[in-house]
Amino acid sequence: MELRHFGSTRRDVPVIGQGTWYQEGDDPAAALAALRRGLGLGMTHIDTAEMYGSGGAEEVVGQAIAGRRDEVFLVSKVLPQHASRGGTVAACETSLARLGTDRLDCYLLHWRGEYPLEDTVAAFEQLLGEGKILSWGVSNFDVPDLEELRDIGGQGGPVCNQVLYHLRERAVEHAVLPWCEKYGLAVVGYSPFGHGDFPGPDTVGGRVLGKIAHAHHATLRQVALRFLVRRPELFTIPKASAAEHAAQNARAGNIRLTEAEMEEIDRAFPLGRRPSVLPTL
Repeated sequence: MELRHFGSTRRDVPVIGQGTWYQEGDDPAAALAALRRGLGLGMTHIDTAEMYGSGGAEEVVGQAIAGRRDEVFLVSKVLPQHASRGGTVAACETSLARLGTDRLDCYLLHWRGEYPLEDTVAAFEQLLGEGKILSWGVSNFDVPDLEELRDIGGQGGPVCNQVLYHLRERAVEHAVLPWCEKYGLAVVGYSPFGHGDFPGPDTVGGRVLGKIAHAHHATLRQVALRFLVRRPELFTIPKASAAEHAAQNARAGNIRLTEAEMEEIDRAFPLGRRPSVLPTL
């Protein structure tokens, strides 16, 4: 599995990690097995949130990492309605208890809400000082939000921006990705398979993926994952509902696409126009 520095943290993090959104719809035992299989195959970047399953996903992650916490780059998120200074600290402590750990490697504001960013950043800096988080970032932030965050400052971050990113939704490439590349933020793509919007094998894009997959003895989804981490700041966090699915995701980390193959995929899934509002799920 390829490792890269995660933003300004200088931590080596696998380009393909493990997401837990919608895990609440999975069989808990299978979800736990998938996370453990993924860890064993090098997908040690695990992303979760207090929102997922109303804390249930954090509890499953806590079981998965028990006894191997030091192997994991662990990320969770605070909901915007909890993101006051005091609320952020309390939410973090609750997440830590569910996860069975004393620290998060990165803590994110899930999306922007009504609380001033200054208050949330102050809480992040407090948590940094207490050793309860080792870095912080944001999710679903467009460039104006990122600029405002940069003006606020803060010693510890942001180190990343987590965004919706899959083959049929590449809006972040217009401005968000270039901004993050300029200022050294990791860009973590969620929902890399598009929540039911993955191209079928008989579509134009599917045929392009199929041809490339055949050349690499891979699957269409593995090729898609590899394309989505083709630039140095890019990471992705697919969810797996079963151990074999996790193993298939992990194998994508070993594929090496040629420039010509990446250009073919780029043409098959055109970027499109920049939207007025950054797409989210």
